[in-house]
Amino acid sequence: MTVDPMFDARFAGPPGMLAADADRDRAIGVLRAGFAEGRLTKGEYDDRTARAYAARTYAELGSLIADLPTGPLGVPARYPPAVYLPRPPVNSTAVSALVCGIGVFFTLGLTAIPAIVLGHAARRQMRATGQRGDGLALTGVALGWAGVALLAVAVAGLVAISAVHTGHAVVVHPAPGFQHPMKPVGPPIMKPGGPVIVG
Repeated sequence: MTVDPMFDARFAGPPGMLAADADRDRAIGVLRAGFAEGRLTKGEYDDRTARAYAARTYAELGSLIADLPTGPLGVPARYPPAVYLPRPPVNSTAVSALVCGIGVFFTLGLTAIPAIVLGHAARRQMRATGQRGDGLALTGVALGWAGVALLAVAVAGLVAISAVHTGHAVVVHPAPGFQHPMKPVGPPIMKPGGPVIVG
């Protein structure tokens, strides 16, 4: 039986490409199936199997199985190309919330309230639009509340410090000859042999 030396399209490369051991095994599997179905005689099977083991290119393997049904050789699987969907953009309000949250520590709490407001607004926008940045918004809100808490502690500390210092009596010694404007001036009291005392 003669075999058409045309290249068999069941191999996944050009006819001159070197064949791998796996390609030889697939070709021998087709030959084995052809022999089992009675399409090849014992002599043809042995001859083609020996030539398949010696084959170096796809063209040589293809010529050995061109007149047989596909069997286990088959066409290489074709997979659809990978489709990469673009990632949604990061919400700019979330970025602003994070910047204000970080700024809390540099502005002494001035940006705490804007960080909280922008963080909540960003989360609302992201739920509606599907944008990314939820972590940024949450971090901005957390830093904003931390700034509010630190500001409250600082104000409470200042109030406590000022309350402690106002509890002490303040003593001011007037200069000699100074008369307090709120003190009523009465007739001078004279003590024999002593200084004159006013009031």
